Amino acid sequence: MPTLYGVFRSRASRPIWLLYELGEAFDHVPVIQAYRLAQASAPDAPLNTTSASFLTVNPQGQVPAYVEGDLVLTESLSITNHIARTRGGPLGAQTPAEQALIDQWTLLAVTAVDTPALEILNVQGAGGDKTPEGQGAIAINAEKLRRPLKRLEAHLADHSHLVGDRFTVADLNLAECLRYAQGHPTLLAEFPAVKAWLETCQSRAAFQRMWAARLAEPA
Repeated sequence: MPTLYGVFRSRASRPIWLLYELGEAFDHVPVIQAYRLAQASAPDAPLNTTSASFLTVNPQGQVPAYVEGDLVLTESLSITNHIARTRGGPLGAQTPAEQALIDQWTLLAVTAVDTPALEILNVQGAGGDKTPEGQGAIAINAEKLRRPLKRLEAHLADHSHLVGDRFTVADLNLAECLRYAQGHPTLLAEFPAVKAWLETCQSRAAFQRMWAARLAEPA
C-alpha cells in the first residue's frame, strides 16, 4: 500500500483527491509545513517538514511525498500523473496521444498558472487586497493568468474537459492550481467556460470529500 505524506492544507490535496476518485487505499501521514508552526513548538511536535524522520523521506523538506515500494516521489503533479498512469483507468491516458496531452496541460498548470494564482491567494490571505500595494500585486498576477486562461477558454468552448472529453488527471491537476485564484473578485467571470469547468470539477464527490477534510483540518 502506498504512503502519502502531507496535510490536507497543502499540495497533498492533489494526490489525495485523485486517490479518492480511484477508491485506492493508502496510508496517510499528516506532515505539516514547518512554517505554520509556532516558533515555540518542539521541532518534532507535531510531525513537520523539518522533523528528522520526515527528512529521511524527503531531504528537501517539502510535502507532499509519496512512497510506493522503492519509488519515492516528491512533486505533487508527478505523483498524480504517476498514479493516473499506473492505476488511473479512465482518469489516465488511454493512448500515447492522450498521455502527451495530459503532460501538456499538467506542465501548463505548473508553469503558467500555479505561481500567479498562489500569489493572488497569498496576498488576499494576508489582507493585502485592502492596500494599494497588494491590489497592484493582485492585478499583476491576474494579468499573468489571462494568457493561459484565454487558451483554456478557447479549448473549453468546444470540449467538456481537457483530454478525451472526460474528466482525467489533467483536469484535476489544472483545477487544483487554478483554485488558488478563485478568490479574485472578477477574474474567472471573464472566462465563463473556464469558470463552469472548474465548478464542474469541484462538484465531484471525491473533491467534496477532500475539501471537507481540508476544512476540518486546523488552519
